[in-house]
Amino acid sequence: MTRPAYDLDIRTDPRRLRTALAGAARTPYWLEDPGRPAPEPALVGAVDTDLLIVGGGYCGLWTALQAKEQDPTRDVVLVEAAEIGWAASGRNGGFVEASLTHGPANGRRYFADDLDVLDTLAAENFSGFRDSLTRHGIDAEYEQEGALSVATEPHQVDELRAQPGFLGADELPVRSPLYRAGVFHKSGNALVHPAKLAWGLKAAVKALGVRVFEHTPVKRLTERRGTVQAATGMGTVRCRQAVLATNGFPSLLRRNRLLTLPVYDYVLMTEPLTAAQLDEIGWHGRFGISDTSRQFHYYRKTADNRILWGGYDAVYHRGRGIRPEFDQRPETFNRLADHFLRTFPQLHDIRFTHTWGGMIDMSTQLAAFQGVAMNGKVAYAGGFTGLGVAATRFAATVMLDLLAGADTPRTHLKMATKRPMPIPPEPLTYPAVQVIRRAISASDRNAGRDGLILKTASLMGFSFDS
Repeated sequence: MTRPAYDLDIRTDPRRLRTALAGAARTPYWLEDPGRPAPEPALVGAVDTDLLIVGGGYCGLWTALQAKEQDPTRDVVLVEAAEIGWAASGRNGGFVEASLTHGPANGRRYFADDLDVLDTLAAENFSGFRDSLTRHGIDAEYEQEGALSVATEPHQVDELRAQPGFLGADELPVRSPLYRAGVFHKSGNALVHPAKLAWGLKAAVKALGVRVFEHTPVKRLTERRGTVQAATGMGTVRCRQAVLATNGFPSLLRRNRLLTLPVYDYVLMTEPLTAAQLDEIGWHGRFGISDTSRQFHYYRKTADNRILWGGYDAVYHRGRGIRPEFDQRPETFNRLADHFLRTFPQLHDIRFTHTWGGMIDMSTQLAAFQGVAMNGKVAYAGGFTGLGVAATRFAATVMLDLLAGADTPRTHLKMATKRPMPIPPEPLTYPAVQVIRRAISASDRNAGRDGLILKTASLMGFSFDS
């Protein structure tokens, strides 16, 4: 059997990997930007407001922005447990995708009746994302130059051939000995500096009058006398309505705690490439790249021509663990560096300057969901599964529609009216995830064909398609 392009084995000389990773900073590259704003003070005492937003990532920030745009007189308070942009919103790859369903196959499986509406709404949201940045003067290094999907296995070539924009191996705009074919997507894809996006949204909502409190974790949410009350570490917030934008962190709604799984994704950042190095691989455009395996890699260039390289290993830590020490995983960094050097052997002397990881919220349908609780006073969203840069903006719109009791195309969508299948609790979760990971690796080795485990899991409602 021919070995796949990527697998769990390390094929690069370990000494080469140690040299490539030596001295790498253990912090997200994006968060080192000198434009990082100072945090806002924590909330102390009692506060009343019309709308409370819990969570200061993209989802919460987009909700705050649109809430004030819809009604400038509405009083809005946003609280963040740590600092704006410290979690997934400041650690991701910065890929802005129009898709709301995590790919055509997944969309057909879970949202078949909604696909036409979703396509229209996704295009509107993608356009609205760009327009919002322009309207509020947010410099997030937005670049819209398409995206390249590449096949690294023979069976993937046939899967891509039927798509518009198909390119043979010798037609691809980037050179790698692993590339067999590709598809260039001209629309519906963009790139941003993820932390600058979060910080820009923070500045925009503050300018609109949103009261932002950082280092303010919410401990408890209760409904009393027609209002919602949130207890924080040093105070309370009483509000008419609330939005929960905590994503992969444990939900304040007990009934939602099994709807998402915190999974860690890991990333490498190279040193800036020289013009000669870029010539070696032929990567001169400003587009992102991903391969089409289930365990896929995503990569892109930064403004100073570094390459961000991430993906493949999606790691679940036992007990739904979310801890700072999980941001580092040398085993995965070695594997990612090995895969990078397999992909671009022309860059044999490259060094990586940053290694980091972060938690994403995975749902069984691999796409976000929204809903309401507490007699329609609390809206929530979650399960973005790595597709949150643009989809969080859409989720914010849906949640505001739901809180308003509005009858819109968004409020009729399955993702807004039906929750995904829950993920079993421990002690079942950890061994089940490991079995599924091994089955996915076996599928990639077996020309993409599913074995009994993946077929059974799929019949039970767990999605592994994109």
